[in-house]
Amino acid sequence: MTAELGQDDKRMNLRYAGNCRLCGAQLSAGTPAIYERATKTVRCVDCEVAVADASGVAGASARREYERRKDKREQRIRANHPKLGGLILALSDEPQSTRAWASGAAGEELLAQRLAELPDTFRMLHDRRIPGTRANIDHIVIGPTGVWIVDAKRHKGKRPAMHVEGGFLRPRVESLRIGGRDGNKLVAGVRSQVEVVSAAIERPEVRVQGVLCFLEADWPLIGGSFIVDQVDVVWPR
Repeated sequence: MTAELGQDDKRMNLRYAGNCRLCGAQLSAGTPAIYERATKTVRCVDCEVAVADASGVAGASARREYERRKDKREQRIRANHPKLGGLILALSDEPQSTRAWASGAAGEELLAQRLAELPDTFRMLHDRRIPGTRANIDHIVIGPTGVWIVDAKRHKGKRPAMHVEGGFLRPRVESLRIGGRDGNKLVAGVRSQVEVVSAAIERPEVRVQGVLCFLEADWPLIGGSFIVDQVDVVWPR
C-alpha cells in the first residue's frame, strides 16, 4: 500500500542521513523516504503506510497537523535556545492555534464514536480528503435517508445560536453565532463540502444534507438545534 502524497511531499532517496519525523527512526543516506517541503523534514516508508491506513480514521488529518505544528515549534525553540530549549518547552504553553488542532481531532473522534451507534443500515466514511485541496471532510454518513456531510466542531462552553436580522421592511437574514461571534464561515464550509459530494454522486435524486455538530457546547436543556442557510446545526444526540 502507498499513501497519497500531499502537495508538499516528495518521494526520494535521501541525500543525507536523518530521522523520521513521525517515529524517530534513523534513516541513512540513500534510504527511500518522503520529504515534506513544508516542514523540511522526512518520514520513513513505514510511516507512509501508516498515513495511508489513517486516511479513513476520524481526526487523523487534524491529529497529524497538530503533531506537525508541535514538532516544528519544538525544533525552532531548541535551535534558538540550545541550552534552555527543554526548560522553555516545559514551562510554556503551546499556542492556541496549535492546541486547536488537537481539540478538533478529539472532537472528530468523539463524534465518530456516537455515529458508530447508528443502525447497520448506515455506513460511515471518516476524514476524507477533498481532491485537489488540502481540506478534508470530517464525516460522511450514508443511509436510507440520504447522504449526510457532518462537520464536527468542539466549542466547549460556547452556545451556538441563530441570529436574525431584517423582517417586515427588510429581507430576513439568518446567520450563525457561536458564543456571540460570527460563525458563518463554518456554514459556508459545510455548504462547499455538500457541493463537492453532490457533484461526485451525480444523482440529483439523492439527498445530500450538510450538518454542523457542536460538541461540548452550551446547549439549552430543551431544544436548541436549528437550520442556517440549509445547514443543520445540532449536538451529538
